[in-house]
Amino acid sequence: MKVLIAEYAGSRDSILALEGKAMMSVLQESFERLGHTVFLPGSGDFNAEIAHLAPQCDYGLVIAPDDLLAGFTHTLELVTHNIGSDSTSVAVCANKRLTSKILSGAGINVPQEVTFDYTGKCVIKPIKGVGSIGVRIAKGGTVPKKNEMMVEFLEGEHYSVSIVGSRVVGEVCGFYSGLPPVFLTINRQHVMIGENGVFTYHGGETPVHPEREDEIIEVAKKTIELLGCQGYVGIDIIVGKKIWVVDVNPRPTMSIVGVVGVIEEEIADILLKATVGIPPKNVHYNGRKAMFDEFGEVTFFS
Repeated sequence: MKVLIAEYAGSRDSILALEGKAMMSVLQESFERLGHTVFLPGSGDFNAEIAHLAPQCDYGLVIAPDDLLAGFTHTLELVTHNIGSDSTSVAVCANKRLTSKILSGAGINVPQEVTFDYTGKCVIKPIKGVGSIGVRIAKGGTVPKKNEMMVEFLEGEHYSVSIVGSRVVGEVCGFYSGLPPVFLTINRQHVMIGENGVFTYHGGETPVHPEREDEIIEVAKKTIELLGCQGYVGIDIIVGKKIWVVDVNPRPTMSIVGVVGVIEEEIADILLKATVGIPPKNVHYNGRKAMFDEFGEVTFFS
């Protein structure tokens, strides 16, 4: 089969270019190991590249910054089978304020949004942003910009959950019914706060097994079911007095560069089976652990 992997940052002069290339590379290699032909966009107009290449492919996946992902995904899903989240779910997840409202309404803990007169320690972050870019500790009297929100600062351990959503799509009227998501790994995130109060991401390790592992997995599964996410999803979580969902990324994240090396199954096979409604019940670890940095460098050890 022919598969389009449309990764945005790696082919552009972007601070996320190295991350993008790393994610694209592990996905491309996995699909090719299964015998599929992989198409990649060039460095021209990204949306036009998708519109040109996707009709030639049986399946497609878009990886792009959250504020751009919904539009590119919509272009893809009009002309081929999208193995990621649909554009509506992507648009919801891109808006952190809306995502928090949906999750908290269903009983999932999220960082509470606060006003400028809040007396406790708090964090300013973009309403639509990528990773830790633009996330910082609020200084006294700081007022967030129009495109930002301010939330309570949470004490705890930083993790992400890698998970794959699945669905069955009806051929006649577009009806779909969700199937149980496939849990892949819990990943420890190395997040640093500099002297200037700015958060920076420095990679992580996988798989890890925190004390509240079962609870974390159940929160992650409920999260993507509520948001209608399909395909590979990365969920950022802080575990402290509670388990808080901090961010939902309806696309491959940097953790995937480690995940593919610690599971026995091919990630490409999982994605393809999940999108047609025959996902595996679980995955199997191969006994290795992975340390990965923000540039896609990975070290495996037993």
